[in-house]
Amino acid sequence: MSAGPHSAGPASTGGLRHVLGHLLTPLLMCVGMGLAYLGAFHAPQPHDLRVDVVGSGPTAQVLAQTLHDKGAGALDVRTVPDRETAVSALRDQSAFGAYLPGAHPELLVASASSDTSAMAVEKVFTKVAAAQDAPLKVTDVAPVSDGDPTGQGVFFLLVALSIGSYASVAVIGGAGAVLPLRIRALLAAGMSLVVSLVGTVFAGPMFHLVDQGLGGVWAMSWLYSAGILLVGVGLHTFLRRWTTLGVMVLFVMLNFTSSGGIYRPELQPGFFGALHAFWNGAGFVEGVRSHVYFDGHALGGHLLVLALWFLAGAAVTACAGLAEARRRPAAPGGAAAVAGAPVVTSGASGQSGAVGASGQSGGEAGAEEEMEEAVGV
Repeated sequence: MSAGPHSAGPASTGGLRHVLGHLLTPLLMCVGMGLAYLGAFHAPQPHDLRVDVVGSGPTAQVLAQTLHDKGAGALDVRTVPDRETAVSALRDQSAFGAYLPGAHPELLVASASSDTSAMAVEKVFTKVAAAQDAPLKVTDVAPVSDGDPTGQGVFFLLVALSIGSYASVAVIGGAGAVLPLRIRALLAAGMSLVVSLVGTVFAGPMFHLVDQGLGGVWAMSWLYSAGILLVGVGLHTFLRRWTTLGVMVLFVMLNFTSSGGIYRPELQPGFFGALHAFWNGAGFVEGVRSHVYFDGHALGGHLLVLALWFLAGAAVTACAGLAEARRRPAAPGGAAAVAGAPVVTSGASGQSGAVGASGQSGGEAGAEEEMEEAVGV
């Protein structure tokens, strides 16, 4: 009779310790998301934001120099000789605004490059025109599609693709842990195809985020999703229950914030601006913009970024295969032990059944806990 109360105490303590250990993951997610999102988005300020003043005379030169000096590093103001040159700079995304002074001042912007950058430029030159008591005409030389009036739909497409991809990593790594790595890799490839097709439906027929080049959007969606899934499946061999946190750091905290989907690097702290040059989310967002709105300008570089992440995922998965192959001979129970499957030991039927049931329950519980940690953000 007394065995029950005495045995419940250690069990309760062990259970509490187990829960507290798993609560560390959401705590780290909270800290990481706060540092990443607030660090990147809480106070956007322009720095070295390239704008042009159209004209070659003294008036244009003085205006450009005055704006540059007053900006104190916020603006990189240059002069260009004519409107055609200014439009070319906007369309190759080397500038984000061009001001034509005169009795009827005009501001040229390219909202497809970044709506928030265009708004920042418009704010500056609205004040310039107001000082001359002249209304400012704003002309958008690269407008976004009608289905994406803010120009941020591509970013939210990125979010959907990312969540579908990294959540699949937890399922394949947890529920699929008993499967050989080659099967898990094939599941990753198949799931990336499904995720990319869903994203393409969102971008095209459902929400009309893009009005042309849907095939290219699908191809980039697949390459992006496959890179995440292969990296995640490969990392699972090494990180196990920390895989979810790892992929969230890589593909949410650092990825969304550096993608340029909300603010381009010119409006962000330098750390996130530096990541923008080679992170996979930036490759996807800028690649879609280039393909859909800018006639493929610099598309090759963005595709290279996505391809390198895909190759990195393939390399990590290959390393995981080598690591699992090395562990297999030394592990009791062969391949099943390597994959994380429960091992049923021989012995008395009662003991064998207890160990087998306990191992199976623990394996299933571990898989469920890991999958439950794959929260969408």
